[in-house]
Amino acid sequence: MDLQLPPQVTPRAFARLAEINAGGGAKALRVAVEGGGCSGFQYDIRLDDPAPDDLVLEAQGQKVLVDPVSLPFLQNAVIDFSEELIGARFVIENPNASSSCGCGTSFSL
Repeated sequence: MDLQLPPQVTPRAFARLAEINAGGGAKALRVAVEGGGCSGFQYDIRLDDPAPDDLVLEAQGQKVLVDPVSLPFLQNAVIDFSEELIGARFVIENPNASSSCGCGTSFSL
């Protein structure tokens, strides 16, 4: 039986969020899972304010939020920031996803 752990956020992701917020904002990064996309589920990653029932992951003075509905889909996942030739973005390494789409934002269970 796999131990279910909350998602983890890499130091690189927190550092990028700090860079974004250095421009005068103080928003948290919300990572949510919604129905849709080409594989059944898709990630919604955006800047937002905390809600009372959010899981708050905090480091380097920054916050990453996960709502209670999305949390089961993100158990044991790793939230990271990737910079590649094709662009820079927040990425989710999700062991719960059985397949994902080429865009990287859609997955199935």
